[in-house]
Amino acid sequence: MSGQTEVANRALKRILERSVGSNRKEWSDKLDDALWVFRTACKTAIGTIPYRLVYGKNCHLPVEIEYKAYWALKMCSFELAEIHTNRLLQMNELEEVRNETYTSNKEFHEGQKVLLFNSRLKLFPSKLQTRWEGSFVVKQVFPHGAIKPISRDGIPFKVNGHQVKHYEENMPSEERESEIVKFT
Repeated sequence: MSGQTEVANRALKRILERSVGSNRKEWSDKLDDALWVFRTACKTAIGTIPYRLVYGKNCHLPVEIEYKAYWALKMCSFELAEIHTNRLLQMNELEEVRNETYTSNKEFHEGQKVLLFNSRLKLFPSKLQTRWEGSFVVKQVFPHGAIKPISRDGIPFKVNGHQVKHYEENMPSEERESEIVKFT
């Protein structure tokens, strides 16, 4: 096993021992909660939470945990109708934000740089190798989501808009260096 896996397993074991105790029969019931705690706890070595590294944003509680919170409010006899309407409004607002984010991330313009997802099957891909290639310059955007980028050879080709994402190159050099230091 790699050292990182052993460190992660040791941390999960510690979390389970603290929450359940040494009775290992109950560990399987609490494993999901322990994984959630592990993934959302700030790691000092990287300066952020692992969830943010994977998804690029802070985590939000899943619906299952929110239902438990709703149940707890019910047991404390708060005004359930008001809480219910506020929660529905919050869920609708969250859905609107998600839709806006999705549509804004899929809008491409001519001259913009993009990365292309390499979907070719690889039997033994490298563990840390990215599947995004690029950058490519968008030559033409079609009305139904297709994009025509220009290859490195200068030859234009057509791809589905779902296979590309924005290329971010405006990261300041100090921030880029601090990101490199965090991972070394």
